[in-house]
Amino acid sequence: MTNGIVQDAFQALASNDPDQISSVFTEDAEWLSPPGNAVAVASGATHHMVGRKAIVRFFAEDFPRLFARDLDVTFHGSHGDGERVTVEATVSATLANGNHYGNDYCFVFELRDGLIHRAREYVDTARGHRMVFGDDQSPR
Repeated sequence: MTNGIVQDAFQALASNDPDQISSVFTEDAEWLSPPGNAVAVASGATHHMVGRKAIVRFFAEDFPRLFARDLDVTFHGSHGDGERVTVEATVSATLANGNHYGNDYCFVFELRDGLIHRAREYVDTARGHRMVFGDDQSPR
């Protein structure tokens, strides 16, 4: 059951539909990603979104401006343990600048009352910077 909640969440996120996205998060949800990650930097967003409204705004407005087309999430595995689900996946897309994006992620979702309460995202930030900004902008 917990894996189904996360699968529904990924479908909602990919929809860019604010109502669908809102329906999978608690009001006080948090989304944490690595500080200085390319997606947050390029979209002018924070790496630590607090509250359903902030998360919905990011995935409905900011995310699709960067990931312009061909968005695909390939799942490699998931593990649910009570109210926690860990997912390994590759996210790929064509970026607004025409570059190809492909990066491996690990997501840890904490659930509460059948909704996502906290999401932690782990990703190769240097690789992300190279794809989003080019080699000159990689963090050192």
